[in-house]
Amino acid sequence: MTKRVLIIGSLWFGLVLALGATGVAASMRPPLPQIVVAVLTTALLVAFWKGAAFRPWIMALPMPALLLPHASRFVGFYFLVLYARGELPYAFAVPGGWGDIITATAGFGLAFVPRDAPWRGKAWLVWNIFGLVDILYVVVSAARLALADPHSMSALLRLPLSLLPTFFVPLIIATHVMMLVRLHSERERL
Repeated sequence: MTKRVLIIGSLWFGLVLALGATGVAASMRPPLPQIVVAVLTTALLVAFWKGAAFRPWIMALPMPALLLPHASRFVGFYFLVLYARGELPYAFAVPGGWGDIITATAGFGLAFVPRDAPWRGKAWLVWNIFGLVDILYVVVSAARLALADPHSMSALLRLPLSLLPTFFVPLIIATHVMMLVRLHSERERL
């Protein structure tokens, strides 16, 4: 299953990289980027819920492996830079940027919590809820601002940021849901 996931993930990443490099992603207008995020997130979650081999594979992964896509949330620093340059609005870049930075940093620390720490499950749950609320805030803020003024969010549709709505954001939302399922399942077994 690992090989299949890596192949599909690589093909997906390659496709969205090509769409960004050719300017196709930059030509998307609201609500198309929001539809792309919703469709890709739904596809990942359907694969998780209905996939005969995918869900057991996800459930067997070490929890820190599910943190890997969240390293992309250090992009929050770049949001702050783009705000300072006047390329992203404050309402998106500053709250979303800091939320992503906090989530990525805390997630990095969480990866090193010993498996036998009695507070480990609660730490994962708190991080996961904070991170999910943050990414949903980012998505809603981006949609609201793009619908009001599509140009204000155009930086998100050019490389490298075009990889966010077409790859990383759906993966981040889906892994938050998967981690919540894992945490619930692990609590049930205790």
